[in-house]
This record gives sequence, C-alpha cells and structure tokens, in this order.
Amino acid sequence: MDLRYVMDFGQVNATNIADVGGKGAMLGELSHIDGVRVPDGFCVTTDAFQQVVAEAPSIDTQLDKLSAVRPDDHAAIRALSADVRRGIETARVPESVAAAIVEELIRIGEDAAYAVRSSATAEDLPTASFAGQQDSYLNVIGADAVLLHVRRCWASLFTDRAVTYRLHNGFDHRKVDMAVVVQRMVFPDAAGTMFTADPVTSNRRVATVEASWGFGEALVSGLVSGDVFTVRDDRVLSAEIATKTQFAQSSPGGGTHEAELEPQWRTEPTLSEAQVLDLVRLGRRIEAYFGRPQDIEWCRVGDDFFVVQSRAITTLFPVPTTDDEENHVYLSVGHQQMMTDAMTPLGLSFWQMTTPRPMHEAGGRLFVDIAPTLAAPSGRTSFLEMLGESDPLMRDAVRTVLDRGDFVREAPDEESETEPAAALYGAAPDTVVADPDLVTERIRVSEASVATLRDQIRDLSGPALLDFIRSDIPELKSLLFDEQSLRMIMAAMNASAWLNARMEEWLGEKNAADVLTQSVPHNVTSEMGLALLDVADAVRPHEEVVAFLHRVTAEGRTGDGFLDEMADLPGGSAARDAIRGYLDAYGMRCVGEIDITRPRWSEQPAALVPAILGNIRNFEPGEAERQFERGLRESQRKEKELLASVRGLSAGEEKAAETKRMIDLVRTFTGYREYPKYGMVNRYFLYKRALLREAHDLVEAGVLREPEDLYFLRFEELEDVVRTRTVDARLVQERREAFRTYETLTPPRVLTSDGEAISGQYGRDDAPAGALLGLPVSAGAVEGRARVVTDMARADLETGDILITAYTDPSWTPLFVTIAGLVTEVGGLMTHGAVVAREYGLPAVVGVDQATRRIQDGQRIRVHGTDGYVEFLD
Repeated sequence: MDLRYVMDFGQVNATNIADVGGKGAMLGELSHIDGVRVPDGFCVTTDAFQQVVAEAPSIDTQLDKLSAVRPDDHAAIRALSADVRRGIETARVPESVAAAIVEELIRIGEDAAYAVRSSATAEDLPTASFAGQQDSYLNVIGADAVLLHVRRCWASLFTDRAVTYRLHNGFDHRKVDMAVVVQRMVFPDAAGTMFTADPVTSNRRVATVEASWGFGEALVSGLVSGDVFTVRDDRVLSAEIATKTQFAQSSPGGGTHEAELEPQWRTEPTLSEAQVLDLVRLGRRIEAYFGRPQDIEWCRVGDDFFVVQSRAITTLFPVPTTDDEENHVYLSVGHQQMMTDAMTPLGLSFWQMTTPRPMHEAGGRLFVDIAPTLAAPSGRTSFLEMLGESDPLMRDAVRTVLDRGDFVREAPDEESETEPAAALYGAAPDTVVADPDLVTERIRVSEASVATLRDQIRDLSGPALLDFIRSDIPELKSLLFDEQSLRMIMAAMNASAWLNARMEEWLGEKNAADVLTQSVPHNVTSEMGLALLDVADAVRPHEEVVAFLHRVTAEGRTGDGFLDEMADLPGGSAARDAIRGYLDAYGMRCVGEIDITRPRWSEQPAALVPAILGNIRNFEPGEAERQFERGLRESQRKEKELLASVRGLSAGEEKAAETKRMIDLVRTFTGYREYPKYGMVNRYFLYKRALLREAHDLVEAGVLREPEDLYFLRFEELEDVVRTRTVDARLVQERREAFRTYETLTPPRVLTSDGEAISGQYGRDDAPAGALLGLPVSAGAVEGRARVVTDMARADLETGDILITAYTDPSWTPLFVTIAGLVTEVGGLMTHGAVVAREYGLPAVVGVDQATRRIQDGQRIRVHGTDGYVEFLD
C-alpha cells in the first residue's frame, strides 16, 4: 500500500484531516469506537488529488479567476466552476495512484460494490460541516468505475454550490483539498439519519431519528418522506409514521434508482421501538466519544446497525459549561444590552470585569443563570413581573420552563441563594426630588474622572499599563453603578410607569408618558444624532466635498485617511474640522460598543459618511434645532393637556399635583438614563487605545503576529503575555476560528442547561390577522416604506422610512433623525433604542421575532407603537 495515496480506516484518525479530509477522518475515528460497525473501506488521500492537479497546469489559472469572483455573481461562478471540473475529470490518473487504489480494492474485494464519496479537508469539521457540498456515488462496481468516480469526486470540489459556500464563508479554494472515501457497500433494509440533539429546540437530551426503506440517500436528499422518532432518556416520546410510496434501491449494473414500494410496506414503521432505542444508544456512544452532539447517517441490515457517517451538528448554540449536575436556566445578556452579536474573548472578559453579577459564556455571548432566582417563590414572582416589563418574550420563555414543573427545583426562601429581584435592576426610593443639579453634578463627576484617566494612562506601557487598567475598573464600576445615578434613573422609570398607568385609568389614554419624554435635557445619545445634522450643515455648502464623500462610500473606505485628503478641497478644511469635532465628542461610540474590541468611529470615521450624506439629502440647514424645538413644544403641549384633563376629575387638584411631580421626574431624569453607559464607553476607548499601542509593541517584538491578536486573549491572559513576552499562537488561531463560527449563530433569549433554546411567545390576540406582534415602546402609529438594515454603515434612508433591524444600540441614533418609525427584533421598554425613539417622537415596536426576515425591504407597513404590532399594507 502506498500511504502517500491510500490509507485504510484503521490507519486514520482525527489528526489526518489534511490527508483524508473531514469525512475520511471521521470514518477512521468511528472505526475505532467499540460497538460501532463501519463498513470496510479506505481513503484516497489529498496527495493523490494534488498530484492530479499539478499535472494539469490550466487549473491553476482557472483558480485565480475563481478566487476573484463575488459570491453573488452566479453566472461567473457557474462558468468558471464548470471549466475547473472539466479539467479535473479529464485529467489522467497517475499510474502510481491508480495502482494504489486497485491494490486496496483487491484487498477488500475487487468485484464488490462500493460507495465512492468526496471528503474535502474543510468538510465535517467541528466548526463547519460543509454537508452536501460535494458528491457521493453508490453501488459503484469494478476498478475502472471506481477510478472514474474518484475523478468525479475530485471535480465535485468545484461544484457551483461548493464554490459559493467557500466564497461566502471565507475559505480559500487553494487551501481546500479533496480526498475520496471508497467504502464497501451495505445493502440495507432501512436507513436514515439521527440527530443526538433535537435539531429544532437544540435540546441535548432529545434525539431525533428519521428513517426510510432502502438507501438513506433518497431521504437525505428529500426525495422520499421518512418516519420520525423522538427519544428522551431511553424512552420513545413520539413516532410519526410516514406514508412511504417509494424507496431507493441498487441497480444491477451499478448506481441506484427509485422504485415503487409495495402497498403493505407503505405505512409500516421502518424501525421497531426496540430498534429505535438501540440506535439512539449507539448515537449516544458516538456523541460521548466525540464530546459533542452528532448528525449521524446509519443503515440497518436485519437487526444490525452500520454507521456510514457522523459529523458535529454545527448549528446548535453552545451550552455554558458547569461543574455540577444541576439544572440551569440562562438568560441572554445580549438581549438586555442590545448587542446580540458574538464578542471576542477580550470583549467578554472586559464586560465581565465591568458588571457586578457572575456570568456564563457560550457561543461568544454572555448569560446569567436565573435558576436560583426562580427557585425562590418570593423572588420568582417579582422577577417575572420585572422581566415582563423589560422583554415579554423572555418572560414567556421562562414561564415555559417553569410550567414543566420538574426542571427548576423550588427551594424555601431561606435556602435560596437568590438576590431579591429588585437587586437585579436597582431599587428606587419612594421619593426623589426632580433637581436638575443632581444630573449636572453626576455628569461633572464622570467627565472629571475620564479626564484624569486620559492623563494617567497616556504614557503607560508593559505590565504597568495592565496593572493600571485592572486598578481602574473599580472606578468604572463605581460610576456605572453609582447609587445616586440608579436612584435618578429608577425614579424616571417609575414615574413614567405611574403616568402611563394613571393616565390610562383616569383619561383612557395609552402610553401618555412617551410624548413627555421628547427633547428632554442631558440625553447624550439623542444629542449625538442631532449633532450629526449640524455636521451635515457644515459639509452641505461644499459641492466638491460632498462628491468626494460619495466616492469614499462607493469605494468602501474605512480608516480616517480620507479626512486629510478632504482638507485639500474647497471648503474641505471646515468640513474636516466639523467631522473631527463630532469624533472628539462621540468618536468612542460604534455598533456593539459593549465589546471593547469593536472598531470605534474615531478609528473608522467613514462609517458615519452614509449618515452625513443622508442628512444632506433629506434635510435643509438648521434641522437639528428645529427637531429639538418641535419635540420640546410637543412635550410642553402634552403636559398642559394632561394637567388640564386631570384637574377636571374628582379630587383633580390633588391628582394634578402628583401628575406634575411625576412629569417633572420624567423630564429631569430620563435623559440621564443614557449617560452612565456613555461614560463607560469613554473609558473603554481609552483602555483600547492604550492596549493597541501595547499590541503594536508586541508585534514589533515578534510576540504577536498582528495587533488584533490581543482581541482573542482574555484580559488575564493578556497580562501574562505582556509579562512573559510569549503567546500561545495556536490558541489565538483556534479562538479566531471559533469566533467566526459564533458569528453565524443566533443566540436564544433563554437557554437551559439541556441546551434547549426557547424564544417565547406573546400570547396576545389584540392585533389584526397577519400582523407581527411586539412590545410597544414609543406611542403613535405611522405608515411608510420598510427599510431592512443590518449594517448601519450601509443604510440608505429617506425621510419617512421605517427602520427595520435586529437591534439598535446608541450608535444607531444618527439614523433616527431621518426615519418615521422603528421596528427591532430585540429590545425592551427601557433599552436605548426605545428611550431615544420616545425622545424623537418615533412610533416604535421592539421584540418582533425575526423582523428582518419577515418584513421585506421596500414593503409598505404600518407601525402601531401604542399597541405593539406591525401591519403589512401591501
């Protein structure tokens, strides 16, 4: 046997992916597991593929062309891929390769039938399955036929779908090689797939088996329906028996074909209950061996099961690791913080250093275990009430877990480790005076602290820098969770809730407080959006500057180099200074700003250019002042109207006095709600700039490969790297790859320790048929064109558009001056998008499940911000 070109399964394990591809390596591993039967076979190695490609030089030129194609240029992909496939299929198989393959066929049985399957080096990996991207052939008989189908498998590395998949996922065509699995055929009575975790709910304790008569390929490809069995804890929970009219069977001359199933077998179960349980036990053994849930292909001959493939299920959201056997209920932190994207290890560690509660990591996100809170009857009720006000979908998801009765063990209050529910959010005093000086004093203290930090951190480096940052974190936390700040914020929230409840009870008016929060003082996030209108006013008079900024956007520029280029144009210096002045005040902000590693506007100011150009296009000069004054007049009008109406009630003067006090609390403190986070982000930016200076020094010293490597180290690991001047480069690379995988996952609102992802439902019937339900956070109704935006830097909005996006953190605020309404997938009553939408007077509905998929860009919709739903008008 020439090990360069063939390896039998007994010689293969997970370390041989580069030799035999992902599928081959998995089959080799499976063959080593006690009790798992794998049909005999061997792998044609990537060395054989490389040998063929090397002898066909035209392929190299074709790969150059293919690498330059855009993922959405389907015509070019189709034509170039076909050229590459033809080159490989017609290439001569070197005699040494052919001889090695034939030698293995003689060992197993030259006249036997074989399955010939592709096995790419980027296939069936723990972080990317690539399932179905290349080809497989069944019932291949004879050496010549096997060699022909080996060439076809090599060529299938360049099918249209495989090429498109690699382009979309950033895989270099030249770095993906093809091996081929040649495996003796098993002619099964039944076959199918098995997921050792529920593919719908992600529950790791529930296995799903799908089965059909004959070969499993027809089932996998969707040509036939199969029986579906679900199993939990060695018990069949359900068995859905399909009507099976066809099945795949072998053809006498090779290959397979579809045949009509005899009537008596069409409604017969393909597996008995005992067989289902045996199969799932086999799946659990395979899962335990690989250490993660598996997608398994199997076949049955009599009562014997053979495994023909197993791959990791890459679509499951990971479960936080624990060192106990207790049940846990995890609440998504990202849904509360309006940042559901994956975070880097450095970003995760900084956020955990910043917040007071212990958190758990999974899939690049953070979660809080609320099981202890739910276990205490007294804490559970108040916690659910607060959660319902924040995010009704979360509350319903948690109730779903509680209603099962057996997942969260109820403990007497004295035994529970939970904090009072109010402590999770901060408590408010019964009486707070609406004193504007309280706000200005807290802002002054925060600004002074940031200024001190800026002076102290400027010249630090090495271990002294890391020590200083660690010692400064308590100052950050003391400002972020300052007791006086929390008292003011909670006073505004409670006053707003009081006004909404009383005005609806007394006057029949919903969400009256929303109008009262327009144009409140000291809202740094709303001011940020208005300030960009002023920047547009500074740019607008200079036509060459405007044209230059259009080119910056069209070219996809990022950094800040364009600002100096702009200064050479007529009026460019003034425009540049206006942008830089804005960056001085707000340049520390960005999308996903709670992750310290995200690019800030000061680092990539071109991200603001589309919003500046949109303001120039959509508004006349002076719009910032007009918008603020409009909101102020509207809030003043609303205050007078409400007070006049309340005075007309029984005990009207007393009620009006209390109403006035609540209005004053709302107007005085609501704007400050946005400031503590602004102060935190200021500090984050100063930390980040200092750490990047240190990273550049580490790159020059040969410790790091590039400055951004530090993002994939936790803070405590970075401390070690700075002190020892050494780094585990392999760890950094592994985390980069894991992060890319995490970016493709959608985090659940609620996740259990069984891995079950629960989204929750609204359970309301107060909206028109077909409407999308959500949480009403800013009153009013508006009709307009839906603009689905997933990247703020690519937003192209016109006045009156309705913004549809996954979430909005403060960085999205510059877009709010243009839009007429807001719909998000994530959000709550007091999250940043809701607060700013109310201040700008924008009807808004948040928490609309899958809004960016269910609403089409350009569709006309009506947003009911008072009642919490979205209607389709076309």
